[in-house]
Amino acid sequence: MTTRDTLVGRTLAGYVLQQQIGEGGTSAVYRAHHPEHGQVAVKVLREKLRQDRTAVERFVREARFGERVRHPNVVRTYEIGEAESGLHFLATEWAGGELLERYAKANCPLPRDVVADIVSQIADAVQAAHREGIVHRDLKPDNVMYDPATRQVKLLDFGIATDTGADAQAQRLTRAGFFVGTLMYVAPESLSGELVGAAADQYSLATITYFLLTACLPYAAKSPREMFTQLLSQPPISLNKARAGLTFNPEVERVVMRGLAKKPEDRFPDVTAFARALREAVVLPDEVLPPAEEEEGLLARFKGLFGGRKS
Repeated sequence: MTTRDTLVGRTLAGYVLQQQIGEGGTSAVYRAHHPEHGQVAVKVLREKLRQDRTAVERFVREARFGERVRHPNVVRTYEIGEAESGLHFLATEWAGGELLERYAKANCPLPRDVVADIVSQIADAVQAAHREGIVHRDLKPDNVMYDPATRQVKLLDFGIATDTGADAQAQRLTRAGFFVGTLMYVAPESLSGELVGAAADQYSLATITYFLLTACLPYAAKSPREMFTQLLSQPPISLNKARAGLTFNPEVERVVMRGLAKKPEDRFPDVTAFARALREAVVLPDEVLPPAEEEEGLLARFKGLFGGRKS
């Protein structure tokens, strides 16, 4: 029997599992009901992994990170525990809307003010994690819930997050391969498999921004191997070259491309600085002259005003 067959209809520690809404290699997620919290989401570690000490430790670490990060744009953690049956579970608030990945694929490119609003909320959530010393490491549209009716964002899934204050052995619990994260959204410095800092989340957020604005990604690789190579050795495609017929003012492009800088130190000081710069840039007209051209234009206007006058 599959997890889907055996757990729907079951009650774990007072949570009645009503519908499976997602699954991965290590856990499944259910819509559930609780007498105190009402409708909730419950993530359950797969039964076959409950004797796997490392898998259990990773699952509990994810839950603890979620408990530590309290912010309106982060799903609230209600409870973590082990049910009578020995199954480990994590219960969180039910976030309305749909996965940003699904919404974006159906609606991108999104209006620029909407993108700025979404990115600002994600940045605020991520900054709250950074204040707790937690780097998310897997920012992508598939880990964000978005409700288009309210335009509210909720950040999900601290499954491969890392605590920058923990010792190296504890941090490496989250490392399941050569690198962690999702290749299309991962920062170049992550590809070495080394532990990364907060700037890696900014790179991922800049990639999300690029995608929401253009319905394209900054690299046009055709395979994971090619993507890996491009991330390490090539600059991303300029925002204004992402999609034919789609143009942005130079300041929007500058902000997004700075967030996608190869070197962490070349990015913005933090994710909220990136989001703030984006919000300021998107309200500018599309036809913004570069500084040199702007100076020349001002000079010409002055010449027009005074050139015909004789002393």
